[in-house]
Amino acid sequence: MTAKPSVDVFTLEIIKNALSAIGDEMFLTQKRTSMSPIIYESLDYGVGITDGRGRLISQGNGIPGFIGTLDAAVRSMIDKYAPTGNIHPGDIFVTNDPYGGGGTHLSDVTLVMPVFHKGDIVAWTANKAHWTEIGGKDAGSFSPDSSEVFQEGLQFPAIKLFDQGKPNEALFDVIEANVRLPEMTIGDIWAGTASLKVGARRFLTLIEKYGADTLSVAIDSLLDHGAAMIAAKFAELPKGTFEAEDWIDEDGLGNGPFRVKVKVTITEDKFITDYTGSDPQAPGPVNNTYCGLISAVRQVFMSITNPGVVATEGCFRPIKIVCPEGTIVRAKRPAPVSS
Repeated sequence: MTAKPSVDVFTLEIIKNALSAIGDEMFLTQKRTSMSPIIYESLDYGVGITDGRGRLISQGNGIPGFIGTLDAAVRSMIDKYAPTGNIHPGDIFVTNDPYGGGGTHLSDVTLVMPVFHKGDIVAWTANKAHWTEIGGKDAGSFSPDSSEVFQEGLQFPAIKLFDQGKPNEALFDVIEANVRLPEMTIGDIWAGTASLKVGARRFLTLIEKYGADTLSVAIDSLLDHGAAMIAAKFAELPKGTFEAEDWIDEDGLGNGPFRVKVKVTITEDKFITDYTGSDPQAPGPVNNTYCGLISAVRQVFMSITNPGVVATEGCFRPIKIVCPEGTIVRAKRPAPVSS
């Protein structure tokens, strides 16, 4: 067996900053090429890179609420397509499934792309952006009174947008025929695609410079370093169990209020949030998704430990989430989630 290369601290720091720079360039590429003001003005999107296994290794600027969704989207593609060997160079996948695959609400659409080196998947580039239009019963695809997800727009259940570099023309036609602003929406698809390709090119440049084995070792070390940086601050948090509850007044259909209950347990090495006791999912569109819940917990965890650390998989290792399915904070299909 070939011994893994050692990586000195200077090279580690250079690679860490290079990965951050890739995220920044992906972010700016999407901003400058998008057709939607909600992306290029409001910056309602996020970008990131995972390793070949779907572990988050870099995330550019953008919506903090997407911090728990990009890696989940990548893993959903791996789980669905890797067992049959149906992941190829040039593939780009799309998903907005609220109930799995990193979904939040249908307007937040994720694109992911595998990065190949010598036949192996060495990384994935990903972005999630709020499309101005995804179809549905209301203009802008924001439905304050929807009663099921089918009213809220198109659903993409982890499918191929590009197959070995060729656009899925049938899917493009379906999208164009079902949104009110097709030119804007299709333009945003191409902007997201450009962002993915920029990230892939820059990642391969890193491999050319340092070698795949060195980069792999460096990524493992950087994830462990992120975990250590969080652990140092996590140790300062008071240990114990803390409980809180609050209420959502109404769901847009005249129902409510709805209770949201959480019990947070902090041990020496775990940050456990338990939402048992929260009300069942609402008839109206105020429900949260599981990936949305993960993102919220990750945001809070980072803010109370070490918000200055670059968000990676290593940072989130202490987190454990307990939440019954079918509750207002973890809705199941076909509960509406637009609002």
